Amino acid sequence: MKKVAIETASKTYDVIIGNHLTESISSFLIEKGYRDRKIWIIADEAVYHLHGMVLVENLEKTFDVTVHLAPSGERAKTLEEFERAMTHGLTNGVDRSSVVIALGGGAIGDMGGFVASTFMRGIPFIGVPTTILAHDSSVGGKVAINHPLGKNMIGQFHQPEAVFFDLDHLKSLPEREVLSGFGEVIKHAFLSGEDFLQDIKNSFRGPGSLNDAFLEECLERGIKVKADIVARDERESSVRAYLNFGHTYGHAVESASGYGNRTHGECVVVGMIYALYLSRKMSGMTFDVEGFAHWAASLGYDLTIPEELSFADLYALMTRDKKAKNGEPQFVLLRNIGEPYLTRVSKEDLEEADTFIRTINR
Repeated sequence: MKKVAIETASKTYDVIIGNHLTESISSFLIEKGYRDRKIWIIADEAVYHLHGMVLVENLEKTFDVTVHLAPSGERAKTLEEFERAMTHGLTNGVDRSSVVIALGGGAIGDMGGFVASTFMRGIPFIGVPTTILAHDSSVGGKVAINHPLGKNMIGQFHQPEAVFFDLDHLKSLPEREVLSGFGEVIKHAFLSGEDFLQDIKNSFRGPGSLNDAFLEECLERGIKVKADIVARDERESSVRAYLNFGHTYGHAVESASGYGNRTHGECVVVGMIYALYLSRKMSGMTFDVEGFAHWAASLGYDLTIPEELSFADLYALMTRDKKAKNGEPQFVLLRNIGEPYLTRVSKEDLEEADTFIRTINR
């Protein structure tokens, strides 16, 4: 078992990484003095049938437990699902002393955390992420749901009490989700340094040949990258924006494609290639963008932008990105690997990068 401390201005907590953590969750709740509190599990329905019943059985030895099941993926992050979760809590005896456990991938962590942050003006929650992708979203306290006009547009900051990253949960992931998760791992490598990126390129040959020890190492290193940035900027007033590397264009592609039709991590990989092209053009970064794109495609990432997604449509979404100022998109770019910066980018340069990403695999 490994622990990574997350230190923010409002709270310090641990991300626990290891195997067989179900009993550790119960012990943690007891140690926190939550023995007499109702435990409200908000779970991905598919994940619950794989892993949730064991967790509930263990918790019910000590706690009063109620379970709300939500649909998988981004379908959980709608206003309708948010209201449905709230109704469950209000009709099942959840009160302001209760504790939420968000069990599932990043979408459930976002939605469950947002429910916890707003239920009766805020109650504690614990994250139990079950995907590689969620090693990013489960750390740092950004919780949100989507609006039809943009991803994560309704949300706030609400730090968890702890995060339990049980590696046993990752063994049931389909290859598509492994690839999605490694999109965020690769992002952390670009923000960290050449060594981390090179280790990934040397060792990650695809989702079907993933080494358990290497996966654990990547998760720990990725979480530490995020922990360092969050410690310096909890509420994204400065350097925390760097964690959006690859996300501005990636979120636009994800939103325009229809939530759930493409994985978040795959869209982030597309967005990183887009941002790398701009980095080379605007800051003179010396990096083989084409070679990186071909390596990503060889792993199984779909880098194509469908013709029906016009640049005009994607640009409109980028202008609504949370980093945009006065309707002008801002991008996280790199001077070198490990040296991110935030800058405005003209519409002409954005369209040029869009043309590049559309032709890279032809």
